[in-house]
Amino acid sequence: MPFRVALPVALVALALASGPARAQPPAPFDGNLQRLAEIMGALHYLRPLCGAAAESGRWRGEMEQLLEAEQPGAERRGRMIASFNRGYFTYEQTYRSCTDAAGLAIDRFLGEGARLSRDIATRYSY
Repeated sequence: MPFRVALPVALVALALASGPARAQPPAPFDGNLQRLAEIMGALHYLRPLCGAAAESGRWRGEMEQLLEAEQPGAERRGRMIASFNRGYFTYEQTYRSCTDAAGLAIDRFLGEGARLSRDIATRYSY
């Protein structure tokens, strides 16, 4: 399956890094960040499974960059990591080989992740 869409995580990272450190209360985009983390976890499992061996560490790296840019407190960091892990383990339990359904899930996640990244960067950047 060709890699057609890249999540613009760098845009989110730049938008979040440009503002001051967030306090522990939830930011208005926390739900979107958690969903983005979950998508990255799913992609971390699915992309290599479906032949993108070169991406074996890409999505984890994207998650690490997002955490670095956001610099969440321990509780928020834990929630974001838990979302990433949930995305990974959900698909690890479902797929042992690449199927048409796995390919469709990848395409949908790439599209949703790109939309979330753009929305977060557009609505909440300083």
